[in-house]
Amino acid sequence: KLKLLFNTIKYLRPKQVRYRLYYTLRNKILKKEYNFDFKEELIPLKWINYYSFQESYLQNNIFQFLNINYKFENKIDWNYNAFGKLWTYNLNYFDCLNQANITKEQGLNLIDSYIKNKKIIKDGFEPYPISLRGINWIKFLSIHKVKNKRIDIFLYNDYKRLADNLEYHILGNHLLENGFSLFFAAYYFNDIEFYKKAQNIIDEQLEEQILNDGAHFELSPMYHKIILTKLLDCYNLISLNDRFKDHKFKDLLKQKAEVMLGFLENISFKKGTIPLLNDAANKIALDNIVIFDYADRLQLKPFKKPLEDSGYRKFLINDFEVIMDIGKVGPKYQPGHAHADTFNFCLHYKNKPIIVDTGTSTYNIGERRDEERSTIAHNTVAYKGTDSSQVWDGFRVANRAEVSILIDTKNELDVEHNGYKKEGVVHRRKFESLSKKFFIKDFINGNNTKNSLSLLHFHPDIKLDKKDDYLLINNTIKLSWKGFDQINILDYQYAPEFNRLLKAKKIEGIFKNKSEFKFEIL
Repeated sequence: KLKLLFNTIKYLRPKQVRYRLYYTLRNKILKKEYNFDFKEELIPLKWINYYSFQESYLQNNIFQFLNINYKFENKIDWNYNAFGKLWTYNLNYFDCLNQANITKEQGLNLIDSYIKNKKIIKDGFEPYPISLRGINWIKFLSIHKVKNKRIDIFLYNDYKRLADNLEYHILGNHLLENGFSLFFAAYYFNDIEFYKKAQNIIDEQLEEQILNDGAHFELSPMYHKIILTKLLDCYNLISLNDRFKDHKFKDLLKQKAEVMLGFLENISFKKGTIPLLNDAANKIALDNIVIFDYADRLQLKPFKKPLEDSGYRKFLINDFEVIMDIGKVGPKYQPGHAHADTFNFCLHYKNKPIIVDTGTSTYNIGERRDEERSTIAHNTVAYKGTDSSQVWDGFRVANRAEVSILIDTKNELDVEHNGYKKEGVVHRRKFESLSKKFFIKDFINGNNTKNSLSLLHFHPDIKLDKKDDYLLINNTIKLSWKGFDQINILDYQYAPEFNRLLKAKKIEGIFKNKSEFKFEIL
C-alpha cells in the first residue's frame, strides 16, 4: 500500500502538496465564519440563457440526478447522501434553476430552503459545488431581475468562502471551474478583487489545460464539453456586460473557445455523439447540437487543428469511423478521470455504433468503479488480464503506461507502450485502414510466457452471427481474426449513462505473441 501511494503522489506538483497540508492544518486550527456584508447597490446583470439544463427538479420536492429519483417527504435534506457523493453534489449545484420549466417562485423557494439550512450544509460548502451553484444562482437572479439582499449576502459569503479555498490542491478542471465562477461573481458584485483572482486563474489554466489541438487535458470528451460550455458562458457574460473593459481577455476566451469547438468536431462521430473515453457518460454535458448552436449565437466558429497532443486519432474509411486513443495517461499530476485504456478504440459504421467504450456508470469507489477503469473493460490488450496503468481507489493512478509513436499517418498508426515493463514485455499495436478494411494487429514483445487478452466490446443493438472462423456483424461487416488460441463471446454490462447498465456482447481473444482482427465491409 505504501509503495502504491508513493508511486501515485510522486507525480503531484509541489503546489498540490503544499495546499493540501495548508488547508488541512488551517481548517483544524481556524474555524472561519463567513458573515460578511456589503453596502454597495448592485447593478442588475444582463443575461440571456441560450440553453436549458435537463429537468432535474420534478416538483413537490422530487429530484432526479444520474438516473436516480428521490422525493423528500417533509423538507429537503441538502446533505442527503444515500446515493453517493456525486448525487449529493448535483443536489447542491442547483442546475434546476436553469431548466426550462421552473418558475421564478419555485426557484426562490429552493434558494430560501437552502439559506435556511446554511448552518448544517456540508458537501455543498466545498469549493466545487459552490462554483457551480454560484453561476446557476447568478443566472437565475439576473434573468428574473431579483433584488433580494438576504440572497445576495448569502451568495457573497459563498464566494468569500470559495476565494479562501480555491482548489490548488486538486488543480485540473476543479480550479478552472473555481475561476469561471469567481468571474461571474466579479460581474455580479462588481468586485475587482474577485475579478483579479478569476482572471489570473482562467488565464493561467486555459493556457495549461487546453492543448494545442484544442482538447481539454483531462482527455475526457464529456469534461471537454463541460469546460467548453462554461467558457461560452463567460464569453456570453462579457458580451452582454462590459463592466471591466476586458477586451483583451474576451479575445483570449474567443480563441480558446473556437479551438475547443474544433476539437469537439474532430473527436465526435458524424451523428454528433462523443466516444465515452476515460470518465465519460451521456446526459451529463450538453448535447453537441446545443453547444454548437450556443457558439453560433455568440458568433464563434470552430477552428479545427489536426489531432495531435490529445493522443486521439481518427480514421475515416468509407462508412467506417474509427476513433483511437494512443495518448498518455493525463494530466500527469491529476489523472483522476483517466482509465487504464491505452490503445483503446471505438468504431461506427454508417452512423451506428459497433465497437464502444464500456462507459462510466458510477464514481462511487468500489468494484464497479474499479472494473470500468480497468484495461479489460476497454478495446485493447490486457497482458495476463492485468492493467496497463495502475488505477486504484476510484480516482488514483500509480505507475502509468508510457507511449511511443512509431508511425502516425492518415491510414496507419504503429504504437507501443511499456505498461507491462515489470513483466518484461512491451505491447505494440498497429491500426491500419485499407479501402473497405480496418485492421488491428497486436504484438507482445519480450520475455513473454503468459497469455494476453484482446477485448472488443459491442454496442447492445449489434446482431452477431458466429461462423467457424469469423463473425458477421449486422449482416454487413465481416470480423475475422488470426493468431488466437481461443475466441470467446461473452456478456458484459455497457454503461451509456450514470446508473444505467445494458447487457451487451464482447469478444475475448486469447493469444500469446501476436494476433490480428480484421473488419471488412461486405
